[in-house]
Amino acid sequence: MIELARQYGRYGYRRIAALLRDAGWQVNDKRVERLWRQEGLKVPARHPKKGRLWLNDGSCVRLRPEYRNHVWSYDFVHCRTDDGKVFRTLNILDEFSRECLAIRVKRRLNSTDVIDALSDLFILRGVPAFIRSDNGPEFVAHAVRDWITAVGAKTAYIEPGSPWENGYCESFNARFRDELLDGEIFYSLREAQILIEKWRKHYNTMRPHSALGYRPPAPETIFPMDRRTVMH
Repeated sequence: MIELARQYGRYGYRRIAALLRDAGWQVNDKRVERLWRQEGLKVPARHPKKGRLWLNDGSCVRLRPEYRNHVWSYDFVHCRTDDGKVFRTLNILDEFSRECLAIRVKRRLNSTDVIDALSDLFILRGVPAFIRSDNGPEFVAHAVRDWITAVGAKTAYIEPGSPWENGYCESFNARFRDELLDGEIFYSLREAQILIEKWRKHYNTMRPHSALGYRPPAPETIFPMDRRTVMH
């Protein structure tokens, strides 16, 4: 438990308990919490739940994902390398599965980079029904809107000044900054790209997600080896 707490310093006891069970330990959350407190480890404070904006007919303004590839969302995050130079990340999520589909890392990212990142994902995963974003110039550019429409998807822009409407991406960005960006010194852009991609894979395949019953969004599947293959 202590080793996992050292490795994942921003995880609470529930995520640590989930990782222990994945490793084969027969422990429940209450036992881990008791040991957690005995060792003087800090349990992160609960965050207050946020309200939602509802219409008169009882429906929520925000489009809710119902299946994989229904709603993707994307947003930018800013950071700096050790020399003070800024770099940006373009984070793309599947809102239903909570999987981080891609993180594009460059010094500058524009509408062309948005199209390039999305086109790679469309080839691998198919075209989503909706793509949600804020009203940043890279997202509302005519080239981006026309291209998204041409491939058969629809845009779902949030209202200005209403970041909660892009809540999945906002939550991911907070975890991304808290668990990686705020705790790392990047000495070059290449180092940032490698470490961020490593973290993305861990987030998808290993990190327990509270909204998914403390399971990762896209756990790795290990297929048993065919005995005939071994013999040959």
